[in-house]
Amino acid sequence: MRRPKSQKPSAQSRQVEAASDGEGGGDTAMTQQETAPVPALSKKTKQPKECFLIQPKETNEDATKTRKRKKKKITDVLAKSEPKPGTPEDLQKLMKDYYSSNRSVIELEELTLPDLCFLKANDLTHSLSSYLKEICPKWVKLRKNHSEKKSVLMLIICGSAIRALELIRSMTAFKGDSKVMKLFAKHIKVQEQVKLLEKRVVHLGVGTPGRIKELIKQGGLNLNPLKFLVFDWNWRDQKLRRMMDIPEIRKEVFEILEMGVLSLCKSESLKLGLF
Repeated sequence: MRRPKSQKPSAQSRQVEAASDGEGGGDTAMTQQETAPVPALSKKTKQPKECFLIQPKETNEDATKTRKRKKKKITDVLAKSEPKPGTPEDLQKLMKDYYSSNRSVIELEELTLPDLCFLKANDLTHSLSSYLKEICPKWVKLRKNHSEKKSVLMLIICGSAIRALELIRSMTAFKGDSKVMKLFAKHIKVQEQVKLLEKRVVHLGVGTPGRIKELIKQGGLNLNPLKFLVFDWNWRDQKLRRMMDIPEIRKEVFEILEMGVLSLCKSESLKLGLF
């Protein structure tokens, strides 16, 4: 018997086998990729961390620059310096500075007060009574000879009604039997004060420049018999301001000076004191 000859695979079958071999090989390659071990992270690799911005600390130089930019207040200046007593030159300078913008050179010279009109200024060691006794040792005699109404022998100008009351209480040792009148606006009308000045003889007047100026304007206070004009110059309020540091009060004081005080000083009948 003849053995059958082995048949050669056809071209179609060879293509099918090749395709199946290709698919199988592809699956093997994918499996190898999937099962390939993932390389471990190196211990030296650092994980990202959160960042915080830290403001630089203020150095001494920066603090100094900041302080320099701040405007100095009178309270800051005075807190670090010793108080200095007022002098006649201080008043003269304030007057020149105040009038320099609207007065001629000749007019400024006319505003200059003679040195002889100034009494000894307070050196910050006096109480009000001791200072008044020093500048006016013959007060008792002057007081007894004074009989004119609508006037005072001594006028003390201060910055507020409260301060005026303090001054009146502190002059007990000096005033004796002298008649003292409060010349400020608090709780007292101008017309009431005018009537009181018309009715009685007053030796001492203590008040604020605003009310004193108004009384002079209305004819309730005559300055001609006035012998002593004392400014409460050195006292400071809670903000460490003197009366002449306050623009409104400074303006009213200078207006009073022009309402007859300057001419009386030049005639040497009136003396000025800085307490």
